Amino acid sequence: MSWLLNLYKTYELNKDYVGKIEKDYADREFTLIPISHTTQNAHIEVSVTVDGHFHSATVIEDKAEQNTLIPSTEDSSNRAGSKIAPYPLHDKLNYVAGDYAQYGGAKKEPFEHYINQLRDWVNSRYSHSKVKSIYKYLSKGQLIKDLVEEKILFLDESDHLIEKWNKKYEPLHGTKPAIFSAVTGKQESAFVRFNVYSPSEVLEKVWRDEEVYKSFVNYYNDLLEDEDYCFVTGKVLPVTERHANKIRHAGDKAKLISANDKSGFTFRGRFNHANEVASISYDVSQKAHNALKWLIQRQGKVIDNRVFLVWGNEEVDVPSVAEDAFDIFGDVENEEAIISHTNQAFARQVAKAIDGYKANLDYNTDVNILILDSATTGRLAILYYRVMDMEYYLERLKKWHTSCAWLHRYRKVKNKHTVPFFGAPSPKDIAFAAYGPKASEKVVKGLVERMLPCIIDDATIPTDITRSALNRASNPVSMDRWEWEKTLSITCALINREEEQTLALDIENNDRDYLFGRLLAIADVLERSALGTEETRATNALRYMNSFSRHPERTWKTIQTSLQPYQMRLGTRGLYFSKLMDDVASRIEYDDFNNKPLSGKYLLGFYSQRHELYQKKEKINEGEKEK
Repeated sequence: MSWLLNLYKTYELNKDYVGKIEKDYADREFTLIPISHTTQNAHIEVSVTVDGHFHSATVIEDKAEQNTLIPSTEDSSNRAGSKIAPYPLHDKLNYVAGDYAQYGGAKKEPFEHYINQLRDWVNSRYSHSKVKSIYKYLSKGQLIKDLVEEKILFLDESDHLIEKWNKKYEPLHGTKPAIFSAVTGKQESAFVRFNVYSPSEVLEKVWRDEEVYKSFVNYYNDLLEDEDYCFVTGKVLPVTERHANKIRHAGDKAKLISANDKSGFTFRGRFNHANEVASISYDVSQKAHNALKWLIQRQGKVIDNRVFLVWGNEEVDVPSVAEDAFDIFGDVENEEAIISHTNQAFARQVAKAIDGYKANLDYNTDVNILILDSATTGRLAILYYRVMDMEYYLERLKKWHTSCAWLHRYRKVKNKHTVPFFGAPSPKDIAFAAYGPKASEKVVKGLVERMLPCIIDDATIPTDITRSALNRASNPVSMDRWEWEKTLSITCALINREEEQTLALDIENNDRDYLFGRLLAIADVLERSALGTEETRATNALRYMNSFSRHPERTWKTIQTSLQPYQMRLGTRGLYFSKLMDDVASRIEYDDFNNKPLSGKYLLGFYSQRHELYQKKEKINEGEKEK
């Protein structure tokens, strides 16, 4: 129950966000939902006047505008099939239209249940003026008539609602009306939301009006009677057996807590009733589930419907284990300074950022790490849940981002400009390096989960992940240039976590594999310099890279022979490369110059040497421009 308690605490500590509209990265609106409310995608918006007359109506074609916060009862939020359970205010056309039967509808019962329930709210001591206006209009029972006249809904030759658009209706109505694009099913399944219009003042939209929220919450709380011991709070409160769905998104039917199979094998003879297992109060269930929905939309990482979520109760915004260094610490402000001071400058930058998070924390603040996924459409499971001391968590995060660090150039900002950053890649990008961009999301989410202990427990990165990334990075001709460069830098970061090597070229490092990597980089840059920027084909060094990693001595002979025409083409400009190549080769011990396969260290030498050479080339070019 600790996850429920912590989500409940999060809701209580963030009540200021209840009903406040926020936007995610895709500019979609979301909010911390009040209790006794849920969200639905509306297709039609109907405005009524203050005195209860029809004013106007529109079809909501923009999907970003469809999401609507609506009052909800336990029955309506769990209705399925033919069960009649109306939402209290906004609902589908067959519930809210009193004249539904006149236009081909089969039943009047849904509207009767709906209008009676709405009348009870209007007549209660918690009634709201906007709700009264909507009730007064709907009591007339002419919604479909008004929507047909407004050319929102459309009828066939028998004056029945058209079930599905067909070209045969074009003589009657012209081109395909908007309602048939907005609604996937029949017109009667269109969800209708209501608003109140006043000519004298601009009123807050009903589904965003906090006073309307409070009106229904207070009204519905008075209806709750079944009290029992709440296993989360330890208090005797009104309890519920029907818990929320729509946890990951608006169409999500899976539930975390469910006991609705009373005729099947749910209890297996151990219990007679669901509350004998554990009873949870309605208030806790609503607040905990709504907090979870809000956190997922706000900062959760979702891969193939598996949710990776990190949050703090008091300080909700916590750097996530699923993010890379660019997301947490930003781009490299002074790349040259960081390179010249090896990893120390970056370590100071990370420490400073982590200290900034710590400064906002209270004593004994915890961080929650949660992974959710569903095996079926109706059941959602907690795959991983852990509560950690926030300070301990941040220290682990700091160690990860400073030990698994390398220079990356694959992140882009909004204007599509590539921004270099130094630090650890995200687990999702590690999956990219290990399995390629076409790896299934099932594989990716599995790898992300396996990487969690490496980040929060300082465990060793699984060997198969590093080996797979190394094999792909050693085969550049099998992928596009940008894909290989991204794979290469991520692989270097993985290897660097165990080797603790710096990005800056270590000219004193005489490790055999590191030196072979340097030789390959010199050959690559030499040939690329001779080819010029016009030629985009892969160099011989890159073409033979895979073979070189397995048989370095034999393959180096082939590469060096292929370099001779390019050395001649460069003339005196190639002397620097030749001298550097001789210097590096002379450092390899005689007995080490063999065909023993290279370890991942050779990639570190390759990357650092190549980076060093290109840095020098850029400085020379800048100096020539200044002259």
